[in-house]
Amino acid sequence: MNSIGLRQILPKVFKNRADLHSDVWNENIEFKKGETYLLEAASGTGKSSLCSYIYGYRYDYIGEITFDGRSILNLKVNDWVKIRKQHLSILFQELRLFPELTAYENIKLKNSLTHYRKEDEIKTWFELLGIADKMKTKVGQISFGQQQRVAFIRAFCQPFDFILLDEPISHLDNENARVMTQILLKEVMNTGAGLIVTSIGKHLPMVYSKTLQL
Repeated sequence: MNSIGLRQILPKVFKNRADLHSDVWNENIEFKKGETYLLEAASGTGKSSLCSYIYGYRYDYIGEITFDGRSILNLKVNDWVKIRKQHLSILFQELRLFPELTAYENIKLKNSLTHYRKEDEIKTWFELLGIADKMKTKVGQISFGQQQRVAFIRAFCQPFDFILLDEPISHLDNENARVMTQILLKEVMNTGAGLIVTSIGKHLPMVYSKTLQL
């Protein structure tokens, strides 16, 4: 996948809003592989909705989303399975981890499906992000900031052409945000992937190809 296109996309709930000013909604936008994008937004302006639209989880919008020019409305179940396994990764704002599983089990569950990462590589990320001591702790028993780091690692346990990160550092200190950025930039550089990050104020400390106001 080389591009994600947005053609006059607008959440249906915003349909009758006359005060809407956005670089994204009701515009024609193209996200390109190899580029990095920051979507800045106030709370309630639809950033998480946009991520869900692109990922094919929700369809309560007007307009068209395309992958390499093909409307996602034409994708079948098997198409989505392949896309989510090989081309598109996401870190949801609400994380969607399994609280009854340990931090490492959450990662292993994903990696056992893709066989994409080596165990030593995963453990190194736990160490770099300061949560090596939480690997055997159930996710429901660790802080939200620690859970964010677990979900971040999980997002890298698959190949991808684009990665969506919805408020990835909302509960992280500056040092962990810096480490996360280093890991992210290294992976994006190695794979040539596109990066789309949302933020309501605190964002990854990096230079973006383009910043859009949602």
